[in-house]
Amino acid sequence: MFDTLINEAIGKTARSGTPDLDELETMEPGPFLAIVLSGIDLDGLTGEERITVMQARQRMASHYTAQTYEAMASVVDAYEHEFDATYLEAADATAYELRPALRLTRRAADVELSLALDLRDRIPKVLAALSAGLIDQRRARTIVWQTTHLNDEEARQVVDQIIDQASELTTGQLMARIRRLCMDVDPDQAARRYEQAVADRRVIMDPSPFGTADLKGCDLPPDKAAAATRRINAIAKSLRRDGETRTMDQLRADVYLDLLCGNKTGGKGGTIDLRVDLDTLTELNDHPGDLAGYGPVIADIARKVTTDNEHAAWRYTITHQGEAITTGTTHRRPTTAQKRLVETTHPTCIFPGCRMPTIECDIDHTTAWTDGGPTTTDNLAPLCRHDHTGRHRHGWTYKTLPNSDVEWTSPLGTTYTTRSRSP
Repeated sequence: MFDTLINEAIGKTARSGTPDLDELETMEPGPFLAIVLSGIDLDGLTGEERITVMQARQRMASHYTAQTYEAMASVVDAYEHEFDATYLEAADATAYELRPALRLTRRAADVELSLALDLRDRIPKVLAALSAGLIDQRRARTIVWQTTHLNDEEARQVVDQIIDQASELTTGQLMARIRRLCMDVDPDQAARRYEQAVADRRVIMDPSPFGTADLKGCDLPPDKAAAATRRINAIAKSLRRDGETRTMDQLRADVYLDLLCGNKTGGKGGTIDLRVDLDTLTELNDHPGDLAGYGPVIADIARKVTTDNEHAAWRYTITHQGEAITTGTTHRRPTTAQKRLVETTHPTCIFPGCRMPTIECDIDHTTAWTDGGPTTTDNLAPLCRHDHTGRHRHGWTYKTLPNSDVEWTSPLGTTYTTRSRSP
């Protein structure tokens, strides 16, 4: 039987010839695709072509993973039929068999078998999507585990609404979307689950393997947890002054402990008052600026002040022939109204898959201000600090589409789209 399948795939390959790499993007996983992929030499491909091959191989991996779960669940059937066992007896016997068969721990065997049976019997549409290479194992696990508290009918309702979008979402986005759908399925039950979880709230301290400790609060009210996180972030950012050597993660951790221990955190930074020509900020000239509390600074320092303190409040004075003609906030910084519109359009960082809230992001100029890009809402978008610096460091570009979606282009030429309403 195996020889027949292999020969059919080889014959199909011979008849069709080696397909163009463009065909790999739509080719369904199976024996034919497996043979095609086995004959591809990555060394002879461009970076963009290697991405296409990687995605095709991921579809094959998903396909084989689905088949593995199907085979795993079928062992339960074998125990039922061959030993006249009940379902629970057969499942227990199968889990016991999986341990030596797949070299799994007892816990891992139980988890994997439970996942296999859920996929086959409870939400088969997820197994079908995995087999077709439309989702991977990570997303399949996420869907199963995020719907375990629902009955079978409710779980299938949620799957029906999410499965077509699952391939475009990260696991974090998928979890968020499923949580919302689960609440819609039975709002009363969702409220009861929330109240019970909050009733079980607790603080846990665990020793780490490094001799340190992990301190965390569990099952906290999300609004208060979010407010606490924002406060920690704000204080940590305010401490990033000249001479500060701690990373942001270290600052957050120290602020966290200082707040809990009742120590002073150092507070927030003050307003930066800079007197400088706008032409200097745009690098049209190199006139010196004047930094309040210090005195004259060269043009490079004036520009550095505005760059290094973009989250601080700062004022400018426009001068002409040494005389102040107006004051205000530099147009390089968007107004409050502009920020709100950007936050409404893009609730999270616009890099594909990032879920950092816009309120914690930098407001980036799509076309750099120094390159003539205006500070208008159609040229502004939120990027978290990691992706803001990464965009420039690695040479990624993006553009806003007419429907407010954002299309990114990597240095390899591949494109990815971020929906304007991130989940």
